[in-house]
Amino acid sequence: MKYYIIAGEASGDLHGSNLMKAIVKQDPTADFRFWGGDLMQEVGGTLVMHYKERAFMGFIEIIMNLRKILGMMSFCKKDIAAYAPDVIIFIDNSGFNLPVAKWAKKNGFRTNYYISPQVWASRASRVQKIKRDVDAMFVILPFEKDFYKKYDYNVHFVGHPLLDAIADRDMVDVPKFKKTHQLDERPIIALLPGSRKQEITKMLSVMLSVVDNFPAYQFVIAGAPSQEKSFYEQFIADKNVKFINNKTYDLLSISTAALVTSGTATLETALYKVPQVVCYKASTISYQIAKRIITLDYISLVNLIMDREVVKELIQNDFTTKNLQTELTRILDHNERIALFEDYYELEQKLGGKGASATAATLICEALQK
Repeated sequence: MKYYIIAGEASGDLHGSNLMKAIVKQDPTADFRFWGGDLMQEVGGTLVMHYKERAFMGFIEIIMNLRKILGMMSFCKKDIAAYAPDVIIFIDNSGFNLPVAKWAKKNGFRTNYYISPQVWASRASRVQKIKRDVDAMFVILPFEKDFYKKYDYNVHFVGHPLLDAIADRDMVDVPKFKKTHQLDERPIIALLPGSRKQEITKMLSVMLSVVDNFPAYQFVIAGAPSQEKSFYEQFIADKNVKFINNKTYDLLSISTAALVTSGTATLETALYKVPQVVCYKASTISYQIAKRIITLDYISLVNLIMDREVVKELIQNDFTTKNLQTELTRILDHNERIALFEDYYELEQKLGGKGASATAATLICEALQK
């Protein structure tokens, strides 16, 4: 069978690669053509466009690059038509994928969606379009199935693929890792400032502003695979911090605490049982627009899944050096950490256990055989 997969960022590349591996076990002759990244490319098939080439974030940047984005969509549609896949699999990335799904459905292609757009966060009216344009939806958050049920749309809850991604990794050789990256014996506080340049620019300076107040700890920046080390140097030139690129999971596995930009990284950090402070700051215009269309009480996946505040969120004007120092001090306290660990274990149970990629692959492949 021929599979056309469209993923739009680093997390989509990760989940897409694991889904592809699972599909190959079901369909050894699987032929892949995809928009993704290095991890998907390692599995095999043809990479059409790397996610680095279309990493647009925020309302303003999207508007400024609208012509380029529309051009990519047009190219994508032509590429799908030429390839004539048996199924198209969309992974998150709703701004790009939903318009393509609409075109694909109209043109008779089978459409599957793995990792739902966050319609539960804003513009729930999009559910009607998803019902129209997507043949099968595979969701990874426990509350999503009930959300869609309210709109009479039956979706498949397959569990969260991060459980597999983390469980399948080898244990870190801690002495070797520390020696390789010139880390000392002080406890580590990981800094995860995001993966896009706009995020990193807004987040990292504030994160670094608390470093000198915690001399008993060593701070380590988790570099995103989508960015070169040279980009980070403007922020860390005069700071007593370490930088490790593309080793986030290894770093989290030996970290005592973390400062994390909101997104998938908050859930990754929780699954590694690392106490965290969630941080987020957008441009003033983007934030004001978001406030008016997002209906959630929380922004981190940890709090959304638990439906209560488990981790502290410092958003926009609350994201300051003073507040960050206060919250970091709090999660370094022994009693606070014990309570947080208990919440993290409950969170993991809610995610439904391992096997998300395999379950989704089975459902996709079985449907193709009918």
